[in-house]
Amino acid sequence: MKRVCVYPKDVSTLTGKSIRNAQKILQDLRFLLKKEKNQFITIAEFATYSGIEVAIIEKVCER
Repeated sequence: MKRVCVYPKDVSTLTGKSIRNAQKILQDLRFLLKKEKNQFITIAEFATYSGIEVAIIEKVCER
């Protein structure tokens, strides 16, 4: 089964940013999407926000 959520490590790998900056990116995205702290960000939501193709994100999330 494929993973559907994005974690800071994935964002860090995709963007080349530090883990702390990746956490901040996901925090900002949660705020924009009006999600709670404990809710996950999906691959599709992150792809829309970042402009990175879903296929590329899925490839990074497989590792």
